Amino acid sequence: MTTDGGGLAALETWLTLRLPDAAYLTLAHEGKPGSGFSAETTILSAGWVEGGDARNQKFVLRKETPDPPMYPTQVPGLTTEVEIQYRIMSAVASSSAVPIAPLLGYEDDPSALGSPFFVMGFVDGVVPIESPMYTLAGFFTELTPEQRRTMVDNGVRTLAAIHAIDWKAAGLEWLTAGQAPTARRQLDIWSEYTERELAGREHPLLARALAWLHANQPEESPPALCWGDPRPGNVIWCDQQPVAVTDFEAASIAPAEVDLGWWLMFDRWAHENSGVERLPGEPTREEQRALYEALSGRPVGDTSWYEVFAATRYVAIVVRVMNRLVDRGDLPADQTIWIDNPVVPCLRDLLEEVGA
Repeated sequence: MTTDGGGLAALETWLTLRLPDAAYLTLAHEGKPGSGFSAETTILSAGWVEGGDARNQKFVLRKETPDPPMYPTQVPGLTTEVEIQYRIMSAVASSSAVPIAPLLGYEDDPSALGSPFFVMGFVDGVVPIESPMYTLAGFFTELTPEQRRTMVDNGVRTLAAIHAIDWKAAGLEWLTAGQAPTARRQLDIWSEYTERELAGREHPLLARALAWLHANQPEESPPALCWGDPRPGNVIWCDQQPVAVTDFEAASIAPAEVDLGWWLMFDRWAHENSGVERLPGEPTREEQRALYEALSGRPVGDTSWYEVFAATRYVAIVVRVMNRLVDRGDLPADQTIWIDNPVVPCLRDLLEEVGA
């Protein structure tokens, strides 16, 4: 069931209950974001009367798709990604100053819209694009060098602020599923995920990466709430300041370096692996790592293992995405994107750097 017709009417009833001062509320489709592979996301315009005055506002609906989860399950049995995302966003919003879109509520009863969903306020701002890469086109290329540095530095600050959340006090122990929140656990989870998604197919690069990761596991670091997909494109920006952090469905409790490795890996993919020279003002990865150390108050040392782990996960996610598109009938079963895609060179380069 979509949010057309009866779906919109059902959502109007649901939303009215969460806006107790609103009367005569009506919704209309505003559009859909241009990216994303997990939840179905719809922007809605709303109008209502409150205290005799007409009000207008935009909301964002995130509804679970019928597909299996995009990311591996951190908690056995908990596979509803919109529930995971809503619970984590609620905890982040109530436990920190990290900017989160206003949350209106989560609904696990599928009778209203056909599947679980949540609604949040629309946050205006700009989002770095990835096709083409934001380092090639879009507002990021038009900033001054000082503005670019400020924006990237603020991204690192946001990452450190998420990691500084007291995840136990925030009520996020459920994310550990009673297991030790280690890098080893994450490697095991993602290794099983990769094997399942490959379904017997050989992927020599992934096999090489996993073998190296298992043979070279670093000493464990203290666990933190990990965002899961930390990158500039998962932040809404205004004047180089984050105004909303998004996409927590891949979150976990793990060493913070798991997240930092992803941030640094994505920086590599947005530059060297996209054939883009670092723009004036952009801090290097070494500078970003040093800023993170200063903000977190502890050394992180060599992050190579975590960057390889990040690229390995990214390549595995692409396999999952292609499987989903084949299952939907959007791609032929003999497609080869699962093994030959733009993410692969990033992992190959990282493996060569570590001598794997």
